[in-house]
Formats: sequence, structure tokens, C-alpha cells
Amino acid sequence: MDNEVALFLENKAGTDRLDDARALLSLIEAVAGEPARMWGSSIVGAGRYHYRYDSGREGDGSLAAFSPRSNEFAIYLTGLDLPGMAEQAVPLLARLGPHRMGKACLYLKRLDRIDRAALLDLLRLSADALRQQYPQDE
Repeated sequence: MDNEVALFLENKAGTDRLDDARALLSLIEAVAGEPARMWGSSIVGAGRYHYRYDSGREGDGSLAAFSPRSNEFAIYLTGLDLPGMAEQAVPLLARLGPHRMGKACLYLKRLDRIDRAALLDLLRLSADALRQQYPQDE
């Protein structure tokens, strides 16, 4: 684990949610296939994709990411915002357990109340959609 990530999680997640934060870290690293790093000051992300819109705007994003917020974890499922992907997530979200969902952001309070296999599948679905939409030149 990257030292900056470890320090951030220890400081932000606190002792009561540190195990959940570390479990999320393991999930995003497994999905991305590489170690996580800090993306800005409050997001832990693993993997990378480069996007370029028709408007000419471009940038980089992480394939899988989360942020420990004060009362919950925000898990970024950016790939679910791509056409047709939200519908594919519906059965996984139904299995997941207590959560709330924004446009492409999943909010969870505790991991011991959810189906972790469903969460892993959601992370994979999102990351695979990003890889397909934004293939990287090697």
C-alpha cells in the first residue's frame, strides 16, 4: 500500500472504519490490477484511463476509486454513467444491500451489511466499461 494512501485512510477513516477502508482499497486494487494512489486530496483510486471528449476536453481518471466521507464511503462507479451501463447495474444493486446511489456514485455506510461479491461485480462492471470506452494505447 502506498504510504500516502495509508496515512490518508488512517487519518480520514478513523479507527472505527479503517478495516472497511482497507477492504475497499483491496477491492479497487484487484479490479484495476495495480496499486492505488491518491487522486487529489480526498480520493483513493487505482488504475487509469484517459478520456477525450468530442469537445476536445481530455484528462485522466481512475478505473476504480473511493473516498471515505464523514458518515459514509463514496465509491466512484464512473463507468456506470456510460450509455447502457446503468441498466446492467440494476440487478447488482438489488443484491447489494443498504446503499444509496447518485448518478455514478455509490454511497455505503458499512461493508458488513452489504454483499461484497455484488460490490466487486459493480466495480468490475464500471472499470470494464471505462476500459472499453477509452482504450489505452500501449
